[in-house]
Amino acid sequence: MLHFDRREIESRLTYDICIPAMKKAMTELAGGGTKQIPRAVIELSPGRLLGVMAGDIGEGAYFGTKAISVFHENQADGRPSHQGLVILFDPQTGAPVCTADAYAITAIRTAAASAAATDVLARKDATRLAILGYGEQAARHAQAICAVRPISEIRVWGRSAERAAAFAERISKALDIKATAFLEIGEATSGSDIICTVTAASDPVLFGQWVSPGVHINAVGSSLPAYAEVDGALVAKARFIADCRQNVLIAGGEFLRAQKAGLVSEQHIIAEVGDVYSGKAVGRHSANDITIYKSLGHIVQDLAAVECTLNLSHASENAM
Repeated sequence: MLHFDRREIESRLTYDICIPAMKKAMTELAGGGTKQIPRAVIELSPGRLLGVMAGDIGEGAYFGTKAISVFHENQADGRPSHQGLVILFDPQTGAPVCTADAYAITAIRTAAASAAATDVLARKDATRLAILGYGEQAARHAQAICAVRPISEIRVWGRSAERAAAFAERISKALDIKATAFLEIGEATSGSDIICTVTAASDPVLFGQWVSPGVHINAVGSSLPAYAEVDGALVAKARFIADCRQNVLIAGGEFLRAQKAGLVSEQHIIAEVGDVYSGKAVGRHSANDITIYKSLGHIVQDLAAVECTLNLSHASENAM
């Protein structure tokens, strides 16, 4: 049985490969071609989670599971916040085929999924990106969004001004794009075309008055019903697209808070992103629409990413 460690995954699983794989996986999920159970999450203590996910990526295709711990405090001293394994099983024999480092798979596929959503929801002329947060997903999202839009400016906000400035400097050098850190969120988002919220915040950090018409938002950081990065007023005035409707109704904190406040109903979820990919639903009607893609993450994304890595490994072996 093969094992793909972080170094091998990062060397093989590029965004050019992973973004189309995420589009395909989420199209299959929305169309009912995959199976998965709702993610089981145990809050071990504040900021410390254990998650388990299981499913398949289509009839006769690979199936598998992921077990992962999420310790947000690890980011303070440079350790991975997400640690665990993804296991891929053979659909014919049921035998385990490979394991993969869940940290690397999760990091890449999450940003790739946001980039895939951005590609169909953001305006084509979007060039200014705001990132709220400065951790692993902040860097990943900057890289992935640049793969689908001609980003010319990156704006950064974080609770620590010093760390936000350091991140802006790093990402500017890495991508050769102007990146600036801001002390206030409203300053970072003003004039931005795309906003990615990738924080560990339990309460909203992005409010409607800071968002201009036409903006696309990837709401990524919160994954529990009690957590939210975006306020209810912004949810209510946006076209709200779920990665998976069922899971947003279970764990999409931003939507659930807006619903509890009476600002939206279930019908406010206009589509799953997979239906936008397939053309069954329209994500953006006009250049002035505000769109929100709510990312919770799904096992089909993990399995598709590991399948890509496995196929790339086999192709490399065959070429030798």
